[in-house]
Amino acid sequence: MTTFAGSITATPLTCSIGAELVDVDLARVAADDSLFAELRALLLEYKVLFVRDQNISRADHVALARRFGPLEDHPVLGSDPDHPGLVRIYKDLDSPPEHFENSFHCDATWRENPSMGSVLRCVQAPPVGGDTIWVNMAEAYRCLPEWVKTRIEGLRARHSIESSFGAAMPQDRRRDLARRYPDAEHPVVRTHPETGERVLFVNSFTTHLVNYHTPDNVRFGADYAPGAAELLHYLMRQATVPEFQVRWRWTENSFAIWDNRCTQHYAVQDYWPGVRKMERAGIVGDKPF
Repeated sequence: MTTFAGSITATPLTCSIGAELVDVDLARVAADDSLFAELRALLLEYKVLFVRDQNISRADHVALARRFGPLEDHPVLGSDPDHPGLVRIYKDLDSPPEHFENSFHCDATWRENPSMGSVLRCVQAPPVGGDTIWVNMAEAYRCLPEWVKTRIEGLRARHSIESSFGAAMPQDRRRDLARRYPDAEHPVVRTHPETGERVLFVNSFTTHLVNYHTPDNVRFGADYAPGAAELLHYLMRQATVPEFQVRWRWTENSFAIWDNRCTQHYAVQDYWPGVRKMERAGIVGDKPF
């Protein structure tokens, strides 16, 4: 079914997540209040929006993202020097694919205030491969067995940049990164601040559950580590269920706009030695509750 939000046409790509917008100029959307309101409404409905053939400037890219809120930099990835907050994710012969993107993750949950969302542009696509998958984590929570929902209610988890981006760094750099960005603690199930949806909120930045060790969960000490770890891994695996996913094939000047509060994504790294160059404007978010 194709839906219309005012003048913007959206074609759903799966039954649970994602829609492609057609006949849209994102530069105009960035400059027009009513068009941006339509875009934002569609984003809340579909969670990730896709647009092709957007030959717009970096300034327009940044202006569109700033419509959602202030932009954030990244402590490890490089940014465009003329457009702070526009992070360059370039994978070429000098910078081959690595292990950070090809895992199901929700951006920057190692922050106290993880990203609200992102506007991502493909600058250069490989001839084949390099797709990205997004996952509807509100649907993942909705489909959990009721006994699991009861068991995880009130649980909280730790999220770490030190254990992810920092893991391959020399010890002094890793510890400095941890000092600047201490591990964050978030609810295992968060509430979306605009839609009210319950969202399963653990991903590859999550290291462990912090309040699992209670008399209800642990008979003996031997129950603690495997019990908590097995539950966390089960929850993280929900992102791999195809029924919750949409997969997007990139072309030059195509865009993805996603709500980071209720989705995860996975950048498929099957294209080496092809080149994949992306530019992402990440938007500052709120504290999960």
